[in-house]
Amino acid sequence: MVTHLTTSEFKQKVFNYEQNREWKFEGDKPCVIDFYADWCAPCRMVAPILEELSEEYAGKVDIYKVNTEEEQELAAVFGIQSIPSLLFVPLNGQPQMALGALPKETFKRAFKEVLNVE
Repeated sequence: MVTHLTTSEFKQKVFNYEQNREWKFEGDKPCVIDFYADWCAPCRMVAPILEELSEEYAGKVDIYKVNTEEEQELAAVFGIQSIPSLLFVPLNGQPQMALGALPKETFKRAFKEVLNVE
């Protein structure tokens, strides 16, 4: 299931940017964060794909959504300029950002190559 995150939940589950200057992942499994807005048509195209992937990769990858209209501070911290913006966060190493509505196969490839999950 895709989980919507507030700024405080983000700090607990992903990265507490107020306490850490360097990237320090707080989660226990890799995750994808979809920075979106309700009015964004490409964002609405990505939503059902993320729902499907959350079922296919249940227990392996956490899939989160951040509404950039409601969580403007969080969007600013990550420099979100266009949406959808997708942050792929491996268990170890640096996260990688992808922009735009990605097809399902591209997500699966990123899960394998960036998150090391199959």
